[in-house]
Amino acid sequence: MSYKDVFILAIESSCDDTAAAILHNDKVLSNVVAGQKIHEEYGGVVPELASRAHQQNIVPVIDMALKKANITKNQLSAIAFTQGPGLMGSLLVGTSFAKSLSLALNIPLIAVNHMHAHILAHYIDEDGFDKPEFPFIALTISGGHTQIVKVNGFFNMEIIGETTDDAVGEAFDKSAKIMGLPYPGGPLIDKYAKEGNPKKYQFTKPKIDGLNFSFSGLKTQILYFIQKNVAENPNFIEENRNDICASIQHTIIEILMDKLKLAVAETGIKQIAIGGGVSANSGIRETLKNAEGKYGWKTFIPKFEYTTDNAAMIGIVGYQKFLEEKFNDSTVISKARIEF
Repeated sequence: MSYKDVFILAIESSCDDTAAAILHNDKVLSNVVAGQKIHEEYGGVVPELASRAHQQNIVPVIDMALKKANITKNQLSAIAFTQGPGLMGSLLVGTSFAKSLSLALNIPLIAVNHMHAHILAHYIDEDGFDKPEFPFIALTISGGHTQIVKVNGFFNMEIIGETTDDAVGEAFDKSAKIMGLPYPGGPLIDKYAKEGNPKKYQFTKPKIDGLNFSFSGLKTQILYFIQKNVAENPNFIEENRNDICASIQHTIIEILMDKLKLAVAETGIKQIAIGGGVSANSGIRETLKNAEGKYGWKTFIPKFEYTTDNAAMIGIVGYQKFLEEKFNDSTVISKARIEF
């Protein structure tokens, strides 16, 4: 098969979403995601339950991806899968399936770093979405990661800033939990913030040198703020929910933007791309878009379905690796933590 006609099956199973996608070169033919509702009652992802659900979901999800793409497994050129980082039990399900299928079909196996995939999702061919030129600055924001990355090429990336404690997604979710909102709380904060006053309550931004982040202090500050006000007025959260959410979101966005501005000043690079689950946040997307006119940046915001965990982003990395014949053999292993 020529490199002009590459079909990649991509599998993503790093956390609690079982996902499969089919790419024809850099174009997505199907992108199927099966979520796991069971974690909601626990207020967070339970690793053992996640891996069991992956085992139940993986065959139907891949079958649906093939059917939606209108191709058969015998047309596949290679199989790409998430090697890490993520929950070990969840990763093992995707890795084992990918290995077995590549062996059965006698086609290449391609291991993908989940965080690279969030960054390179911008290279999926989508109408109305530009692709950044190298080099660019990537801000990867999710429940488990907060990183500023200097991207020099598809496989030449350097972390120049990261969180020293909690990730930004955790700051959103824990703040929501403090307010009594159900899991996952980040999207709910975004929803209520749209109706609130972002300047109503002031939270102190952490003083962290360089391009690194810290969110644990902000989380503690929000906890004490809520406890103090609820003690004085038991209905405080209910009466001020929109303003509280708007103020929390405003503070978090300011922290992210301060570091991005510093990254631009230090590198001279004015192309900024965001990725990861928290890049679905409407406040962050709007602020970054406004930065184009305000600071002269060129900003890249991925299509909504490529922000949270999905297999299409795994597929685009798989495609680029296929072109360079960066293949893996059956000894490749899943890694809960993986070198960037």
